[in-house]
Amino acid sequence: MIDIPRLVVAAPASGTGKTTVTTGLMAAFAQRGLRVSPHKVGPDYIDPGYHALATGRPGRNLDAYMCGPELVGPLFAHGARGCELAVVEGVMGLYDGASGQGELASTAQVAKLLRAPVVLVVDASSQSRSVAALVHGFASFDPQVRIGGVILNKVGSDRHEALLRDALEEAGMPVLGALRRAEGVATPSRHLGLVPVAERHGDAADAVAGMAAAVRRGCDLDALLALARTAGPLHEEPWDPAEALAAAAGSPSVSGSPSAAGSSVPGAPSVAGSSVPGSPSVRAVGAGRRPVIAVAGGPAFSFLYAEHPELLTAAGAEVVVLDPLRDERLPEGTAGLVIGGGFPEVYVGELAANEPLRAAVAGLAASGAPVAAECAGLLYLARSLDGRPMCGVVPGDARMSGRLTLGYRDAVAVSDSPLAVTGTRMRGHEFHRTVLEPGAGSSPAWGFRGAERRVEGFVRGGVHASYLHTHWAGAAGVAERFVVASAGAAGAAGRGGG
Repeated sequence: MIDIPRLVVAAPASGTGKTTVTTGLMAAFAQRGLRVSPHKVGPDYIDPGYHALATGRPGRNLDAYMCGPELVGPLFAHGARGCELAVVEGVMGLYDGASGQGELASTAQVAKLLRAPVVLVVDASSQSRSVAALVHGFASFDPQVRIGGVILNKVGSDRHEALLRDALEEAGMPVLGALRRAEGVATPSRHLGLVPVAERHGDAADAVAGMAAAVRRGCDLDALLALARTAGPLHEEPWDPAEALAAAAGSPSVSGSPSAAGSSVPGAPSVAGSSVPGSPSVRAVGAGRRPVIAVAGGPAFSFLYAEHPELLTAAGAEVVVLDPLRDERLPEGTAGLVIGGGFPEVYVGELAANEPLRAAVAGLAASGAPVAAECAGLLYLARSLDGRPMCGVVPGDARMSGRLTLGYRDAVAVSDSPLAVTGTRMRGHEFHRTVLEPGAGSSPAWGFRGAERRVEGFVRGGVHASYLHTHWAGAAGVAERFVVASAGAAGAAGRGGG
């Protein structure tokens, strides 16, 4: 049983300022001496970086699409262990979720799963009494979602605030805060949202301090904490990476998604019935040295879920962070490499100039060692990015485009790889403004089902490279399979192979 005060911060739509308000609340409560657990609904990587800066704890995602609704509570409890307050930032509008999937992956669904009260952040800049109708609609749309109060953002004046408060009092909705337009905190954005903390740590710290100051001035922290305490007990066992690995080893499904039977994917094999079993047990590694798995980090590769290295470590790996902007060689004894998302297009010159590391990555891939690359990692493994040389592991050339590719994907593995066997079902997310030509190799990584029917990505030797972001907590067998493959590569290198 988890009995931690908690709030979900939501909004009627994107762009209302909920990241500013949420981060400011986290920082303000942390400054009061509370241990605050930060969470984000959905597949966002950038906001959790600001949450981590505000609280001093890893920002964690709660994604009911990629991990399954059944893991939302356990993952929340895992992140909130030992804390005195949890604050969850929503995604998009309160009731927006996976396209065509009802409430799935919406902030509303997560609030219900956590039995948490919702604070609605409303952009009040172009309304007065109408705010009451807006809030009434959101509060009454789903009776199981409990909106406990409103924080008004972008309020113009004392007179404007009085009109808004009067309207909401008439509607019976508490106002828990009001932030003025002039108190907006500078958080620079670019083509995929806010600039990540890893790229502007000093300025980001100043921005978070400004958010906290604005929230302290404009919000009733005591009332918000009292609301959080109305959440009541949550009957969930905290997610544990070792237990997740054990459960995956005994389960016929690598992913929490439904059976792979049904609509086919072009280029994919026909898979009927349950998903194909996952990897062998990591106990097959034996009692020898833990395989070293390098995980890309730093400003260019800052997109990685906190649970990924936790799963790799629990599966028997020694995880070492690699910064491709600064490090000219792989960590000593590297037997596997994970390159997540980020912004290599912003640092393409520096990445191209680091020829020693590009050659080392190419050599590791040529040796047959497992390499898992997602989105930014795919671009780094390509022959070129915007005309600059990359690692040359993947036979494709990438460039920036004006088109945003965005959305959840229902995927099936169409080639055996260090991550999954053919037929494995997983759910993931795409989010990029780049194009890779060709987009798939002779052995693609994934086939997408439904409206996005196509094959995508590359499997070459031990390399699995794709635009698809995945959350391994929803498919723990992926991490175990990767560690087993890394241990095999380390053993081959020790015997003089590869």
